[in-house]
Amino acid sequence: MADPDLIPVVVQDVASGRVLMLAYADDEALRRTRESGEAWFWSRSRRAYWRKGATSGNTLAVEEIADDCDGDAVLYRVRPAGPVCHTGAESCFAPWLWRVITERRAERPGGSYVVSLLDAGPAEAARKVGEEGVEAALAGAAESDDRLVSELADLWFHALVLLAARGLDPTAVEDELRRRHADR
Repeated sequence: MADPDLIPVVVQDVASGRVLMLAYADDEALRRTRESGEAWFWSRSRRAYWRKGATSGNTLAVEEIADDCDGDAVLYRVRPAGPVCHTGAESCFAPWLWRVITERRAERPGGSYVVSLLDAGPAEAARKVGEEGVEAALAGAAESDDRLVSELADLWFHALVLLAARGLDPTAVEDELRRRHADR
């Protein structure tokens, strides 16, 4: 079966405004979406229609469908039921490092440092954040710029692993910072 005439579909969280994913649809996928209220797409790799969440349970309830001004793209404004990305991240547009961490969490490759930290539990990940925080502070006070960057990289990495160990997404931190900014 050849690919039907496809248009890109940008999927946006109606509550947060975040872009969650990009997929493709044709007239049939759009019809199924309108009729069911759940997001349907055309899979270019499987060459078949698919309903988001059919196997994972992480469905997308579509609240609005909007065409762009040229009629060559569509926006689905949705309420997601769980993470959208196959890696377990809230968005397919998550930062690179977060995607790596969530992929390791999901795939559990042997010898992975991320997996070993996750298996040790949140307390161990928290201990590493504390250790790296002290090292970053010391580097910031008296060491080279290269050393500071290296220690901050370790701190950021371990902070993300701690979020993963607690089942949180980095967007929770972003939301808190936005809330604080709005309160100013």
